[in-house]
Amino acid sequence: MKYPVDFINKIVCGDCLEVMRQMPDDCLDLVVTSPPYNLKNSTGNGMKDPRGGKWKGAALVNGYSHHDDCMPHEDYVAWQRDCLTEMFRLIKEDGAIFYNHKWRVQNGLLQDRQDIVHGFPVRQIIIWRRKGGINFNPGYFLPTYEVIYLIAKPQFTLVSKANSYGDVWELNQEMKNPHPAPFPTALIERIISSTNAEIILDPFMGSGTTAVTAKSLNRQFIGIELSPEYCTMAQNRLAGNPMKEQIGATQQPSIFV
Repeated sequence: MKYPVDFINKIVCGDCLEVMRQMPDDCLDLVVTSPPYNLKNSTGNGMKDPRGGKWKGAALVNGYSHHDDCMPHEDYVAWQRDCLTEMFRLIKEDGAIFYNHKWRVQNGLLQDRQDIVHGFPVRQIIIWRRKGGINFNPGYFLPTYEVIYLIAKPQFTLVSKANSYGDVWELNQEMKNPHPAPFPTALIERIISSTNAEIILDPFMGSGTTAVTAKSLNRQFIGIELSPEYCTMAQNRLAGNPMKEQIGATQQPSIFV
Protein backbone atom coordinates (compact mmCIF):
# COMPACT_ATOMS: atom_id res chain seq x y z
CA MET A 1 0.00 0.00 0.00
CA LYS A 2 1.36 3.40 -0.97
CA TYR A 3 1.04 6.26 1.46
CA PRO A 4 2.03 9.92 0.93
CA VAL A 5 3.89 9.90 4.24
CA ASP A 6 5.64 13.22 3.63
CA PHE A 7 2.29 15.00 3.42
CA ILE A 8 -0.03 13.32 5.93
CA ASN A 9 -1.50 15.68 8.53
CA LYS A 10 0.34 18.61 7.01
CA ILE A 11 -0.63 21.73 5.13
CA VAL A 12 1.65 22.24 2.17
CA CYS A 13 1.96 25.83 1.03
CA GLY A 14 2.41 25.67 -2.74
CA ASP A 15 0.85 25.09 -6.14
CA CYS A 16 -1.59 22.18 -5.93
CA LEU A 17 -0.66 20.68 -9.29
CA GLU A 18 3.03 20.67 -8.47
CA VAL A 19 2.40 19.14 -5.05
CA MET A 20 -0.07 16.48 -6.22
CA ARG A 21 2.38 15.38 -8.90
CA GLN A 22 4.84 14.49 -6.15
CA MET A 23 2.37 12.01 -4.62
CA PRO A 24 2.06 8.31 -5.58
CA ASP A 25 -0.90 6.75 -7.39
CA ASP A 26 -3.79 5.31 -5.39
CA CYS A 27 -2.65 6.81 -2.08
CA LEU A 28 -5.81 8.60 -0.90
CA ASP A 29 -9.32 7.64 0.09
CA LEU A 30 -11.16 10.90 -0.51
CA VAL A 31 -10.80 14.36 -2.01
CA VAL A 32 -13.07 17.13 -0.76
CA THR A 33 -12.50 20.50 -2.37
CA SER A 34 -13.88 23.67 -3.87
CA PRO A 35 -11.64 25.54 -6.31
CA PRO A 36 -11.75 29.27 -7.02
CA TYR A 37 -14.76 29.84 -9.28
CA ASN A 38 -13.13 32.36 -11.67
CA LEU A 39 -15.78 34.82 -10.54
CA LYS A 40 -14.02 37.97 -11.70
CA ASN A 41 -14.12 36.72 -15.30
CA SER A 42 -17.77 37.67 -15.54
CA THR A 43 -19.97 39.23 -18.21
CA GLY A 44 -22.35 40.66 -15.63
CA ASN A 45 -21.87 43.44 -13.15
CA GLY A 46 -21.06 41.08 -10.30
CA MET A 47 -17.90 42.04 -8.48
CA LYS A 48 -16.90 44.43 -11.28
CA ASP A 49 -19.68 46.85 -10.39
CA PRO A 50 -17.93 49.88 -8.83
CA ARG A 51 -21.09 50.72 -6.93
CA GLY A 52 -20.72 47.52 -4.95
CA GLY A 53 -24.14 46.03 -5.62
CA LYS A 54 -24.72 42.60 -4.16
CA TRP A 55 -20.97 42.18 -3.50
CA LYS A 56 -20.59 45.32 -1.40
CA GLY A 57 -18.83 44.40 1.82
CA ALA A 58 -18.11 40.83 0.70
CA ALA A 59 -14.55 39.58 1.11
CA LEU A 60 -14.45 38.38 -2.50
CA VAL A 61 -14.62 42.00 -3.71
CA ASN A 62 -10.93 42.14 -2.86
CA GLY A 63 -10.29 38.73 -4.41
CA TYR A 64 -8.23 35.84 -3.15
CA SER A 65 -4.75 36.18 -1.76
CA HIS A 66 -2.24 35.07 -4.45
CA HIS A 67 -4.94 34.27 -7.05
CA ASP A 68 -6.74 36.89 -9.16
CA ASP A 69 -9.67 34.60 -10.07
CA CYS A 70 -9.87 36.15 -13.54
CA MET A 71 -8.44 33.60 -15.98
CA PRO A 72 -9.60 33.31 -19.60
CA HIS A 73 -12.35 30.72 -19.46
CA GLU A 74 -10.55 28.19 -21.67
CA ASP A 75 -7.42 28.44 -19.51
CA TYR A 76 -9.49 28.02 -16.36
CA VAL A 77 -11.17 24.89 -17.73
CA ALA A 78 -7.83 23.38 -18.77
CA TRP A 79 -6.37 24.11 -15.33
CA GLN A 80 -9.30 22.54 -13.49
CA ARG A 81 -9.25 19.45 -15.72
CA ASP A 82 -5.55 19.04 -14.97
CA CYS A 83 -6.33 19.32 -11.27
CA LEU A 84 -9.14 16.75 -11.45
CA THR A 85 -6.89 14.39 -13.41
CA GLU A 86 -4.35 14.46 -10.59
CA MET A 87 -7.00 14.06 -7.90
CA PHE A 88 -8.45 11.06 -9.73
CA ARG A 89 -5.01 9.47 -10.08
CA LEU A 90 -4.44 9.80 -6.34
CA ILE A 91 -7.62 8.16 -5.07
CA LYS A 92 -7.87 4.41 -4.56
CA GLU A 93 -10.32 2.12 -6.37
CA ASP A 94 -12.82 2.66 -3.55
CA GLY A 95 -12.17 6.41 -3.41
CA ALA A 96 -14.11 9.46 -4.53
CA ILE A 97 -13.86 13.18 -5.20
CA PHE A 98 -16.45 15.64 -3.88
CA TYR A 99 -15.91 18.61 -6.22
CA ASN A 100 -17.89 21.70 -5.20
CA HIS A 101 -18.54 24.33 -7.87
CA LYS A 102 -21.06 26.94 -8.93
CA TRP A 103 -23.21 27.15 -12.04
CA ARG A 104 -23.72 30.52 -13.72
CA VAL A 105 -24.92 32.00 -17.00
CA GLN A 106 -22.48 33.98 -19.17
CA ASN A 107 -23.55 35.69 -22.42
CA GLY A 108 -26.79 33.71 -22.31
CA LEU A 109 -24.99 30.36 -22.04
CA LEU A 110 -25.11 28.09 -19.02
CA GLN A 111 -21.76 27.29 -17.48
CA ASP A 112 -22.71 24.02 -15.79
CA ARG A 113 -19.06 22.94 -15.60
CA GLN A 114 -19.56 20.07 -18.03
CA ASP A 115 -16.52 21.37 -19.89
CA ILE A 116 -14.55 20.63 -16.71
CA VAL A 117 -16.05 17.32 -15.53
CA HIS A 118 -16.84 15.57 -18.82
CA GLY A 119 -14.98 12.30 -19.17
CA PHE A 120 -14.73 11.82 -15.41
CA PRO A 121 -17.10 9.24 -13.82
CA VAL A 122 -19.64 11.59 -12.25
CA ARG A 123 -21.89 9.34 -10.19
CA GLN A 124 -24.19 11.96 -8.72
CA ILE A 125 -24.85 15.68 -8.41
CA ILE A 126 -25.55 16.98 -4.93
CA ILE A 127 -27.15 20.37 -4.42
CA TRP A 128 -25.91 22.41 -1.49
CA ARG A 129 -28.70 24.86 -0.72
CA ARG A 130 -27.28 27.73 1.29
CA LYS A 131 -29.51 29.14 4.00
CA GLY A 132 -29.73 32.91 4.15
CA GLY A 133 -28.28 35.57 1.88
CA ILE A 134 -29.16 39.01 0.55
CA ASN A 135 -29.62 39.95 -3.10
CA PHE A 136 -29.30 43.62 -4.13
CA ASN A 137 -29.67 42.93 -7.87
CA PRO A 138 -33.30 43.43 -9.02
CA GLY A 139 -32.66 41.49 -12.23
CA TYR A 140 -32.14 38.14 -10.52
CA PHE A 141 -33.73 35.91 -7.94
CA LEU A 142 -31.52 35.30 -4.90
CA PRO A 143 -28.89 32.62 -5.73
CA THR A 144 -29.13 29.97 -3.04
CA TYR A 145 -27.32 26.85 -4.24
CA GLU A 146 -24.02 25.36 -5.27
CA VAL A 147 -23.31 22.01 -6.91
CA ILE A 148 -21.17 19.15 -5.64
CA TYR A 149 -20.06 16.62 -8.24
CA LEU A 150 -19.51 13.17 -6.76
CA ILE A 151 -16.81 11.69 -8.98
CA ALA A 152 -16.31 8.10 -7.83
CA LYS A 153 -14.15 5.13 -8.66
CA PRO A 154 -15.94 1.77 -9.10
CA GLN A 155 -15.72 0.41 -5.56
CA PHE A 156 -16.73 3.58 -3.70
CA THR A 157 -19.62 3.17 -1.27
CA LEU A 158 -21.16 5.22 1.52
CA VAL A 159 -21.30 4.07 5.12
CA SER A 160 -24.48 2.56 6.46
CA LYS A 161 -27.50 4.93 6.46
CA ALA A 162 -25.58 7.84 4.88
CA ASN A 163 -27.62 7.45 1.68
CA SER A 164 -30.71 8.62 3.59
CA TYR A 165 -29.50 12.24 3.41
CA GLY A 166 -30.78 12.59 -0.14
CA ASP A 167 -29.14 14.78 -2.76
CA VAL A 168 -30.25 18.26 -1.60
CA TRP A 169 -28.44 19.49 1.49
CA GLU A 170 -29.70 22.65 3.20
CA LEU A 171 -26.88 24.00 5.34
CA ASN A 172 -25.92 27.39 6.67
CA GLN A 173 -23.12 29.41 5.14
CA GLU A 174 -19.98 30.07 7.16
CA MET A 175 -20.35 33.60 8.54
CA LYS A 176 -17.44 34.00 10.96
CA ASN A 177 -14.53 33.11 8.70
CA PRO A 178 -12.38 35.88 7.17
CA HIS A 179 -11.53 33.74 4.15
CA PRO A 180 -13.44 35.11 1.11
CA ALA A 181 -15.16 31.81 0.28
CA PRO A 182 -15.09 29.40 3.23
CA PHE A 183 -16.60 25.93 3.34
CA PRO A 184 -19.13 25.49 6.16
CA THR A 185 -17.89 22.91 8.64
CA ALA A 186 -21.23 21.11 8.59
CA LEU A 187 -20.91 20.45 4.86
CA ILE A 188 -17.46 18.89 5.18
CA GLU A 189 -18.51 16.92 8.24
CA ARG A 190 -21.43 15.40 6.34
CA ILE A 191 -19.22 14.37 3.42
CA ILE A 192 -16.39 12.85 5.45
CA SER A 193 -18.63 11.13 7.99
CA SER A 194 -20.59 9.55 5.12
CA THR A 195 -17.49 7.59 4.09
CA ASN A 196 -14.90 5.26 5.58
CA ALA A 197 -12.10 7.48 4.26
CA GLU A 198 -8.95 7.48 6.36
CA ILE A 199 -6.85 9.96 4.34
CA ILE A 200 -8.58 13.06 2.92
CA LEU A 201 -7.04 15.59 0.55
CA ASP A 202 -8.14 19.16 -0.06
CA PRO A 203 -5.92 20.70 -2.78
CA PHE A 204 -7.58 24.11 -2.36
CA MET A 205 -7.44 24.13 1.42
CA GLY A 206 -8.18 27.81 2.03
CA SER A 207 -8.69 28.45 5.74
CA GLY A 208 -8.37 24.76 6.64
CA THR A 209 -11.96 23.64 7.16
CA THR A 210 -11.40 20.22 5.59
CA ALA A 211 -8.31 19.61 7.73
CA VAL A 212 -9.98 20.78 10.94
CA THR A 213 -13.05 18.65 10.26
CA ALA A 214 -11.02 15.56 9.33
CA LYS A 215 -9.02 15.91 12.53
CA SER A 216 -12.20 16.22 14.62
CA LEU A 217 -13.47 12.97 13.04
CA ASN A 218 -10.19 11.16 13.77
CA ARG A 219 -9.23 10.98 10.11
CA GLN A 220 -5.96 12.00 8.50
CA PHE A 221 -5.70 14.93 6.12
CA ILE A 222 -3.50 16.52 3.49
CA GLY A 223 -4.01 20.19 2.70
CA ILE A 224 -2.52 22.14 -0.17
CA GLU A 225 -2.87 25.91 -0.38
CA LEU A 226 -1.14 28.51 -2.56
CA SER A 227 -1.57 31.47 -0.21
CA PRO A 228 0.78 31.77 2.79
CA GLU A 229 -1.91 33.86 4.53
CA TYR A 230 -4.49 31.12 4.25
CA CYS A 231 -1.92 28.49 5.26
CA THR A 232 -1.33 30.46 8.44
CA MET A 233 -5.08 30.68 9.06
CA ALA A 234 -5.42 26.92 8.64
CA GLN A 235 -2.51 26.17 10.95
CA ASN A 236 -3.93 28.48 13.61
CA ARG A 237 -7.28 26.72 13.40
CA LEU A 238 -5.64 23.31 13.69
CA ALA A 239 -3.84 24.56 16.79
CA GLY A 240 -7.18 25.60 18.27
CA ASN A 241 -6.57 29.34 17.97
CA PRO A 242 -9.48 31.61 17.01
CA MET A 243 -9.48 33.07 13.52
CA LYS A 244 -8.50 36.71 13.30
CA GLU A 245 -10.74 39.30 11.74
CA GLN A 246 -8.22 40.30 9.11
CA ILE A 247 -5.98 38.31 6.81
CA GLY A 248 -2.53 39.83 6.89
CA ALA A 249 0.02 37.17 7.72
CA THR A 250 3.46 37.69 6.22
CA GLN A 251 5.03 34.30 6.90
CA GLN A 252 5.81 32.12 3.90
CA PRO A 253 6.32 28.59 5.23
CA SER A 254 6.80 25.62 2.92
CA ILE A 255 5.11 23.03 5.17
CA PHE A 256 3.11 23.32 8.36
CA VAL A 257 3.08 20.23 10.55
